[in-house]
Amino acid sequence: MGIINGKDFIERLNKLENEIWLEGEKINGKISAHPAFKGILQSKASLYDLQHDPTLKEVMTYFLPDKKELIGTSYLQPKTKEELRKRRRMTEQWARVTHGMMGRSPDYMNTAVMSLASSASLLKDRENCFPENITSLYERAIKQDLSFTHTFIAPQVNRSQLYLGFSKEPISARIIDRNQEGIIIKGALLLATQGGLTDEILVISSPRVLFNSDEAFSFSIPSNTKGLKFICRQSFVGGESPFNHPLSSRYEEMDSIVVFDSVLVPWDRVFLHDNVEAAVDLKNQSSFHTFAYHQVVTRQIVKTEFILGLTELLIETINVSEYQHIQEKFSEIIIGLETMKALIEKSEYDAEIDQFGLMCPSMVPLQVASNIFPKIYPRFCEIIQLIGASGMVSLPTEKDFNSDIRADLDRYLQGVNQNGEERVKIFRLAWDLTMSAFGTRQTQYERYFFGDPIRLSSSLYNNYPKDRYVKEISTFLDLNN
Repeated sequence: MGIINGKDFIERLNKLENEIWLEGEKINGKISAHPAFKGILQSKASLYDLQHDPTLKEVMTYFLPDKKELIGTSYLQPKTKEELRKRRRMTEQWARVTHGMMGRSPDYMNTAVMSLASSASLLKDRENCFPENITSLYERAIKQDLSFTHTFIAPQVNRSQLYLGFSKEPISARIIDRNQEGIIIKGALLLATQGGLTDEILVISSPRVLFNSDEAFSFSIPSNTKGLKFICRQSFVGGESPFNHPLSSRYEEMDSIVVFDSVLVPWDRVFLHDNVEAAVDLKNQSSFHTFAYHQVVTRQIVKTEFILGLTELLIETINVSEYQHIQEKFSEIIIGLETMKALIEKSEYDAEIDQFGLMCPSMVPLQVASNIFPKIYPRFCEIIQLIGASGMVSLPTEKDFNSDIRADLDRYLQGVNQNGEERVKIFRLAWDLTMSAFGTRQTQYERYFFGDPIRLSSSLYNNYPKDRYVKEISTFLDLNN
């Protein structure tokens, strides 16, 4: 079948009837019609439609050898630098449609499936490992253009490094039984963004205790698997009006807790089980992180471009461009944007064929970018707040402009080059990005996208090739070591 369109995606998702809970109630009926999910699913459907745009065919799709069906570029396993750049152009295209606001656009998880499949040989000939099932997932995903979410974070019961997590009933998801049909999973995992809003859920375990093999497993199952439940946080959709809530009405992705109530995972869906070393190797030695970083940094660049455009529009609207403190603040965004762009280019310039035969971007520039963005993104939001000042607070609604007080609003809320309605639209966008529940979630999301920023810094320190620089100083000082 190959690539699907937005209509196909919506219809397939509605038919799944995934078990999703929101504010204490189980959602019934078409998920695409629910106010909390309608906007994000329509936005996601528009991304699938791009794959059928004749003008974007060269960027968004490719052909497998000896196949006639078009495949989404997000599944492309790059063998050359040009193919690697093609993957970036595809991500840029999808990210620009959503202004970089959708952290779980389809290409993120498609990239994960692609990279895990390329690294499946890590599991070859190892106990309780089934690399062929990862390959089968990749082939199935390509053929059906599947959508995925994923989860791997254990509940935060006790984050002490010495906490062993013993309990009579599983809290963190673990294997409680094995039979002829498969493994049985019970417990919960956290932070499945778009949980319940995809065809399948990919589970990559992170064993917290090295000797607890019950927490060492990886698999992918349909989102409507019996016993699988998605418990949503409060929705941050402010309302359906794109005037009042220009971002949350379109891009509120939703995050969920995934509950496994004695879920049977069939053997042909299991990648590994009861093998801690293999679980760690699949997570840390596969090309998953490198390609995921490449996709994420690309999206974050597009998001920064959106922020830059919005900030300049704010400046022009209230005519403050002549002030040096405004210029200094805006320059921070320019510096951040150009730094991120340079890093993604360097990662591709230094790309090399990895042990699995893929053209893999250089990890160090991507690690640097992933250490920078969690720091600069909150600052960008602060800059918008500082420039917008009190204008970010007194914001009428769409109904106000459709009422008898419109003349007053146009008179007193006009900008230098905009009428009152246009000026309020600009400021409402700035508010939704930086001050609404949606906006503050975006800040926290980017701050912790790849985990604890301190651990990211430690990883960069531990993996950065420092030896030759130390040797240069030692040689200069004529040291024995």
